[in-house]
Amino acid sequence: MQNSSGNGTVLWELDARGVASVTLNRPQVNNAYNGDLIAGVHEAMDALGAARGVRALVLRGKGRHFQAGADLAWISAVGKMSPEENERASRATGDLVRRLDTLPLPTVALVRGGCFGGGTGIVAACDIVVASEDAMFAIAETRWGLMAGIILPQLCQAIGLRAVRRYALSGERFDAQEARRIGLAHEVCAVGKLEETGARIVDAVLMNAPDATAATKLRSLAVAGAVVGDALFADLVREHASTRQLPEAVEGLASFKEKRKPSWYPAAA
Repeated sequence: MQNSSGNGTVLWELDARGVASVTLNRPQVNNAYNGDLIAGVHEAMDALGAARGVRALVLRGKGRHFQAGADLAWISAVGKMSPEENERASRATGDLVRRLDTLPLPTVALVRGGCFGGGTGIVAACDIVVASEDAMFAIAETRWGLMAGIILPQLCQAIGLRAVRRYALSGERFDAQEARRIGLAHEVCAVGKLEETGARIVDAVLMNAPDATAATKLRSLAVAGAVVGDALFADLVREHASTRQLPEAVEGLASFKEKRKPSWYPAAA
């Protein structure tokens, strides 16, 4: 089975072992997500969910980077739409991470290059994360007057509240070794060894009984209180969407477009 999303932003295939590969396919913008890419990932999960014998899912980005967060040009355009359309966009984005988080099979993310903003939420929702030594991470939404609410549940589970309070509030970039130290990545490998390292982990997963593995994953989430309920998810979506339409977001996105510091950055004394 080999296919791509109708808009071409996501590629997927299923091999004879039952290993699904999903590739984010917007390398020209470092795989930044927009409405098309979000829809493409949903389409891939729908197709793979309907397939028989899927044992594991491997997620990667095409090109030099894994996923560079939101396409800020798209975010700016969505922010000018109605509140209902903003909520629709936030719900689709949040549902992507929520579905990936609770997918009843092992998920393995292979990260190289940039993994920013929403990309960190995607990897936090994966069961196993391998990062190449050249990987770089950031939870940078506040830099643009936005907020990462719809991925905070997964990030808090993956790296803990203390690390979220540092990196979501500072927006600092951190490298693969720091990602491993705080729990976002499980393993760091040499540049050029990402696929080989991922293949070894997938092979270990395939040694385990599929139904028992799925049950273990879902029960682990339940025991840890890590399943995002519908009421909380609805609140996260509303807040995420409304923040996009506030003056800070307008200014933050303008500062990105104009390649300048935002107005809230204090001038030198």
